[in-house]
Amino acid sequence: MLPSLLAHDPHSCARPTEAVVRHLTLDLAVDFSSRTLRGQATWQVETQSGATDLWLDARDLHIEQVLLDGSVPTEFELGPADAVLGQALRVALQPGTHSVTLHYRTSPAAAALQWLAPEQTAGKVHPFMFTQSQAILARTWIPCQDSPGVRFTYEARVTVPAHLLALMSAENPQELAASGEYTFRMPQPIPSYLMALAVGDLRFEPLSSRTGIYAEPATLPAATHEFVDLENMVAAAEDLYGPYRWERYDLLVLPPSFPFGGMENPRLTFVTPTILAGDRSLTSLVAHELAHSWSGNLVTNATWNDFWLNEGFTVYFERRIMERLYGRPYADMLQVLGQTGLHHTVAELGADSPDTHLHLNLAGRDPDEGLNEIAYEKGNYLLLTLESVVGREKLDAFITQYFSSHAFQSMDTASFLQYLRRELLSQVPGSEEKVQLDRWVNGPGVPAVGPAVASERFGRVEAALQTWRHGGGAAALDTQEWSTHEWVHFLHGLPEHIEADRLQDLDAAFGFTHSGNAEILSAWFPHTIRAGYSPADEPLHQFLTRVGRRKFLTPLYKALLATPGGAERARTIYAAARPNYHSVATSTFDTLVGRDA
Repeated sequence: MLPSLLAHDPHSCARPTEAVVRHLTLDLAVDFSSRTLRGQATWQVETQSGATDLWLDARDLHIEQVLLDGSVPTEFELGPADAVLGQALRVALQPGTHSVTLHYRTSPAAAALQWLAPEQTAGKVHPFMFTQSQAILARTWIPCQDSPGVRFTYEARVTVPAHLLALMSAENPQELAASGEYTFRMPQPIPSYLMALAVGDLRFEPLSSRTGIYAEPATLPAATHEFVDLENMVAAAEDLYGPYRWERYDLLVLPPSFPFGGMENPRLTFVTPTILAGDRSLTSLVAHELAHSWSGNLVTNATWNDFWLNEGFTVYFERRIMERLYGRPYADMLQVLGQTGLHHTVAELGADSPDTHLHLNLAGRDPDEGLNEIAYEKGNYLLLTLESVVGREKLDAFITQYFSSHAFQSMDTASFLQYLRRELLSQVPGSEEKVQLDRWVNGPGVPAVGPAVASERFGRVEAALQTWRHGGGAAALDTQEWSTHEWVHFLHGLPEHIEADRLQDLDAAFGFTHSGNAEILSAWFPHTIRAGYSPADEPLHQFLTRVGRRKFLTPLYKALLATPGGAERARTIYAAARPNYHSVATSTFDTLVGRDA
């Protein structure tokens, strides 16, 4: 029997209520010279009585042959191309079909795959390849039912050049194989967006019996130093919301072109090297990706309209981990920074915009348009509001039960609200009225009922800002023991328009322009762009051409575009930087900056 799926997915051509995939056997060869993957994907399928077709998602895939049960050729058809969805792939089934094998190859321009030349890596000697499947890019390297509501187990064999290591979101090797052939197994069912593959000159360093770091040799020492608390993070997460269900938790530090801070691929979180600050001050990103092992990977949004169910819970969980490890004042700083980002996003989208609802309507649009602070920070703020109304103890018990009772399942917004009302709000009379649940989920902006968010450590930062605004020299400010978060809050609190000589005063005292900390640089450069502060011009150019993290790039390009002559400068930088960006980033910046034909 096929279980009823929670919601129709507008971002998939699959019809899983007719025939659904259950297990994948993948056999791929990685060819750096042609920038393609080639091989076969065999799906074990479960069909409803009378089903005649298996419907899959594909985009820019070359399907060469399709076989039923390993040996019987069958008809298949690729539908017309859609700019967002790619193509529907229909495979004709026969009565009693158990498996479908698709022989195929990817396109050199497959959107999920980034192929890096040696000079784009830390070691500068070997090429590198990695995938980014979220939200709907798995279909560009695997013909699949590319919906978060469809889960499957998988096994794989991947052949790569003999001097490189292959890793997946699965049980992974820890040493090079002389043959260049690697096998993988993922026994827990996952959605397609959590399919991941990386190939490069990589080494492994264990941190505990179940945690460790993969990175290029040149990066590995800094990474193992930065993430020394990884096992403590896992233990803190388990203590909060129940056992870790994925056996190992390892990190892969990617080259700087990775478009996100992190990606929560099961067993192997992908992270950006821009969090290697040297002082372990940016590891909340790792806590966030770890929290996804419960929120998202274990209980998954049924469609991308329900994305807040992944990210809102994860931000709340991340900050609870950081509070457990480093104290409430530290977590409070993260909450304030998150609130700042949330209100900025609401202002950009418009306070009445339906895109500021938690439950979205992204039909016909790329689901990446919903990947912003609304899902993350408004979702988290709803959970903070619930905590303030029902109490932390009751909310923690509810979240633990939620993860346990829905493990390895999907959840849509309507079903979650029904569950929340039944299992939590009904136990606390008057709580739903105080929370104003529907205004959060189906209303715009940020409801005023949320609790106040403040940080005592930021209070000292604001005192320093006041001193500087009133003419105090930067060198006289008391900034001892400030973390990255305090510096970012200080830079965000500076006036929007500052004379270049005042920036020089700050730069001479604190060395912002040549900081090795990407968070600080991304908060500093908008000021230098607006002021025309020339000492920062070349470091800005280097930053934009080296780093591919979209969170940093977007405000910097926008700041350039807002200055006289800035559009030409932005296009010049972008032309040089674009080869280093993943398609997730170029899809944004081709439109924002403009790409020369």
